[in-house]
Amino acid sequence: MNTPHYSKIHNRFKLNGYYFSVDELKDVGYDLIKEGAPYEVAIGDFIMDWIDNENFINVKTSGSTGDSKIIQISKQAMVRSAIRTGDFFNVQIGDTALHCLPADFISGKMMLVRAMILGLSLDLVQPTTDPMRKIYNYYDFVAMTPMQVHHSLEKINQIKTLIIGGAPIYNELTEKLVSLHDNCFETYGMTETITHIAISKLSVPKKPFYALEGIHLEVDEEGCLVVDAPEITDQLIHTNDIVEMHDEKTFTYLGRRDNVINSGGVKILPEVVERKLAHHIQFPFFLYGIPDEVLGQKLIMVVEGNNYQAKEVEKQIAACETLEKFESPKALYFVSEILRNNGKFIRGKTVSSFKIT
Repeated sequence: MNTPHYSKIHNRFKLNGYYFSVDELKDVGYDLIKEGAPYEVAIGDFIMDWIDNENFINVKTSGSTGDSKIIQISKQAMVRSAIRTGDFFNVQIGDTALHCLPADFISGKMMLVRAMILGLSLDLVQPTTDPMRKIYNYYDFVAMTPMQVHHSLEKINQIKTLIIGGAPIYNELTEKLVSLHDNCFETYGMTETITHIAISKLSVPKKPFYALEGIHLEVDEEGCLVVDAPEITDQLIHTNDIVEMHDEKTFTYLGRRDNVINSGGVKILPEVVERKLAHHIQFPFFLYGIPDEVLGQKLIMVVEGNNYQAKEVEKQIAACETLEKFESPKALYFVSEILRNNGKFIRGKTVSSFKIT
């Protein structure tokens, strides 16, 4: 079967319950921009960009492979990504889907592309942390962030297939999901790979990520993942993600290269330690390295809360029996809010904004 051209909107595509031709979709996009809520304006902007005369979309990266920047992504490559996802998850023409991710980012844009290309019935909802709160319909296919899933657990049975991305899924949420639902998947990807290029079906213990069809993987000399995705780009995509490769198709994500902490000559991957602590710490937190005259870098924990909770957090850290001595934070810092970008902690800016030294 030939890949459809990006200009060919599937005749079974529905938006909020209505069919639209390409010409009618143009009017929808215009109306959303003119009269819609902010999240609808972003959807309208994307629709207008999709049906214009250019063969690419301008997308802002999240900074996964370096500083955030605007890149051009081929519309036809986005179509191929949508089809790859549809094939892997056995998405059928006419399936229902919920759009609850911001259309400013690639994840929200790709839900629209999947619906238009695969012929899905797509409902739009504001991309809040609790998108299912007023939803009573059942959906065949939904994509969410971990934070959205956390707030939607009571309604998770209204979703047939759930894919989760944008930030790591910690053990506690994984265990809850596995006990409630048997068709949830963690995704690995970034703007440069046009969302996910690898999938892990949630289980306890967690399974490695498995690369989708047509995706080739390797690691560089620093242990970071390199993605070869010829249907997306003719250039190798060098990530900052340190991984453990199991074979040419499967890997375990360990952490970000730019987050590595060198404390007294010991290299610490904060994400690895955070996964150990996630069972015990009851507050949003992250680990970070700050300058230290003796150690070079000192491992600290930044907690969203207040100083009155210090003793409680210390007890929670002590309860983690798998923690190595060098993995124990040397100091606790409490902030009123951890800065976030699309659900991801912005570690450096949080530390600098609260003058943690």
